[in-house]
Amino acid sequence: MASRATLKLLVAPTAQNKRLDRKGATFYLLMMDRTGTAGMSFAGKVWRLLVGIKDGLTLLFLLLFFATLFAILSARPSVAQVRDGALLLKLDGVVVEERSPINPFTALLASEAPVREFAARDLVRAIDAAAADSRMQAVVLDLDRFLGGGQVHLREISDALARVRAAEKPVFAFATLYSDDSLLLAANANEIWVDPLGGAAILGPGGNNLYFGALLDRLNITARVYRVGTYKAAVEPWTQSSMSPEARENAQALYGSLWEEWQTYVQRARPRANLPAFAQQPAQLIAANGGSMARAALQAGIVDHLGSRYQFEDRVAKLVGEDKLTDTRFAHTALQPWLQSLGPQRGGRAIGVVTVAGTIVDGEAGPGTAGGTRIAKLLDDALDDELAGLVLRVDSPGGSVLASEEIRRAVERHRANGTPVAVSMANVAASGGYWVATPAQRIFAEPETITGSIGVFAVFPTFERLAQEYGVGSDGVSTTPLSGQPDLIGGLTPEVESILQSGTEETYRTFLQRVSQSRNMTVERADSLGQGRVWDGGTARQVGLVDQYGGVDDALAWVAAQAKLGEGEWHPTYLGENTSAYDTLLRQWLIKDDAQEARRDVAALAAGQQRDIFHRLEQQLAMLLQVRGMQAYCMECPVAERTPVAARSAGRGWMQELLSFLAR
Repeated sequence: MASRATLKLLVAPTAQNKRLDRKGATFYLLMMDRTGTAGMSFAGKVWRLLVGIKDGLTLLFLLLFFATLFAILSARPSVAQVRDGALLLKLDGVVVEERSPINPFTALLASEAPVREFAARDLVRAIDAAAADSRMQAVVLDLDRFLGGGQVHLREISDALARVRAAEKPVFAFATLYSDDSLLLAANANEIWVDPLGGAAILGPGGNNLYFGALLDRLNITARVYRVGTYKAAVEPWTQSSMSPEARENAQALYGSLWEEWQTYVQRARPRANLPAFAQQPAQLIAANGGSMARAALQAGIVDHLGSRYQFEDRVAKLVGEDKLTDTRFAHTALQPWLQSLGPQRGGRAIGVVTVAGTIVDGEAGPGTAGGTRIAKLLDDALDDELAGLVLRVDSPGGSVLASEEIRRAVERHRANGTPVAVSMANVAASGGYWVATPAQRIFAEPETITGSIGVFAVFPTFERLAQEYGVGSDGVSTTPLSGQPDLIGGLTPEVESILQSGTEETYRTFLQRVSQSRNMTVERADSLGQGRVWDGGTARQVGLVDQYGGVDDALAWVAAQAKLGEGEWHPTYLGENTSAYDTLLRQWLIKDDAQEARRDVAALAAGQQRDIFHRLEQQLAMLLQVRGMQAYCMECPVAERTPVAARSAGRGWMQELLSFLAR
C-alpha cells in the first residue's frame, strides 16, 4: 500500500507537487546544462588530442619519408667522390662470388651486425680500371679487418694487382696481422706494411672436424644415413668418432694440392720470402726475434716494413698527395664511388652470366644462396632475351638434388635453343655444384678449384632407443608397410629402409649418367671418378672432369668465339643482379665501421678459429635435424664464410622471418 501511495503522490498533479516539479525542473535543467557543457568540453579535449596526435604522426611520417629519401640518395656513391690519388680498397669483410641481400627481420634479431661482403668481380674490375686510369696513381689495400675469402677469388684479385704493378703503379698493403688469405691477396704489393705489435701467421689448409657417432650412441639417438660413395665423408660426423682411412686419403690429397698452389703463387710473387721456414718453424723464428711476430715476418721477407697506420698513410701521402677532407691522410677514392664512375658494361650483344653461389636449396632463396626455383626462373626468363651465349658461374658445395636438377634442366633448355653454354668454376663446384655443370659444352676451372664429390646421401635421426629408455612406447594399426612411416619415435620398417637406400642408389646412378653424357665417358669411368671423392681443379682437369684452366673471363671469351663474336662485339650481363636502394640503405645503417670485428691480431685470429669450430658444429647439427630431401652436398669442402645474418636466413621467406620475429 505504501508503495502505491508514494506512486500516486509522484504522479498526482497537486499544487505542492507542481511547486516541487518546477523546482526539480529548474534543478534538472541547470544540471543538464552544466553536465552537457562539461561533456562537450571533455569531448572537445579528446578531439583536440586526437587531432594533435594525427598531426604529430603525419609530421613524423613526413620527416621519416624525407629522411629515408635523403638517405637513399646519399647512400648511392657519387661520381663527384672520385678524386686524384690512390684507389683505397678497405676490405673490412669477406670476399664472395655473390653478395647476399640483408634480411631486415634477421638483422634486427641478430646480436651482431652483418659482415660486409665484397664481390670478387667488382674488386677485379675496379683494380683493372685503376691500372688504366691516370687519376689513380696507386692502389692501397687496407686489410686490418679483412676476414678472408676463397683461394680462387683471392688469387684473381692478386693477379689484378700484379697488372697494376705492370702498369708501373705501386701497390701498398697494411694490416696488423696477416694470415693465409691476406698474404695471398697482398702477395703482389710493392710494399707490405705491418703494425709492430702485429705480425704474420701462416696456418695452411686443413684442420679437425667434429664427430658425433659415440655421442649419438650414448644418447640413444640413431642417425639414419643412406649414401652412395666410398669417399662421401659428409655423413661420417654422424656415424663415426674419427675420420675414415678413405676420407683421410682424399683430404690429404686435396689439402696438399691447395697448399702447394698457395706456396707456389706467394713464392713466385715474393721470391725473397723464406716461406718454408716461416711456415714450418714459426716458433723458432719468433723466439729468435725476441718474441716479436712482426720482426720475424720482416726477417723472413714476408713483409717489407714495420710501422703504425699513421706512418703507413704518411708514406702513401708523400707519393699521391694529402687528403684534408677525410680522416685518411692520403688522397684517395673509395671502392663504391669508383665502381659507380665506371658504369655498366655495354656494347655489342649480351652474353648472360648466371651465378650459382652458396648452398643449393629448394625455392626462391638468394642471392648468396642458390635457390633452385629462383635461378631456374632467371634462366627461363632469359630465353626470350636473344642472348649470344650463356656462362654458368658456380661457387657452391651443392645441396638439394631436386634443386640442382631444376637448375640443370633450365640450362638444358638454353642448349636446346642453340645457345652456346660454358661453366666457370670458382672456389668450389662440388657435388650438386658439379651436377648443375653437366649441361655445359665446356667447363673452366682453376687449379685451386674444389670439384667432384660425385655422390649423394640422405640423413635424419630416429629416437626409438631414447623413447624406450624413458618408457615411451609407439604402437598403432597399419594397413601397409608404409603406414605412419617414417616413424621417428617408433623406428623405421625394413621396407622403408630398403626404399630409402634404393632411392639413394638410383639418384647416384642418375648423377653418373649426367656425368657420363657430359664428359663423354662410360658410366663405369664416371663411377671410378665419383664415389664422393673430392678433386682439386688441377687433378680434375687431368682425369677429364674439367676441360681447361681459366676464370669467368676465359669462359666468356670461349662462348663469344662459339657465337662468332669478336672483341668489342659482346658484353657480359649478370642475370638477376639488381642491388636495390633499399638494400644499400640497410647496409649503410646496419654496417658501421665501429660495428665490424676488432682489428685482427693473433688473439683475434685464435678467437676466430674457435668461432669457426662452433659454426661447423651448428652446420652439422642443422644438417642432421632439419627436414631435407636427398642431398648432393660436399660438407668436407672448405667454403668461405658468409655473413652470419645471411647464413641464418638462407632459404627463409620474409613471412617466416616475421613470424620468427613475433615469436620472440
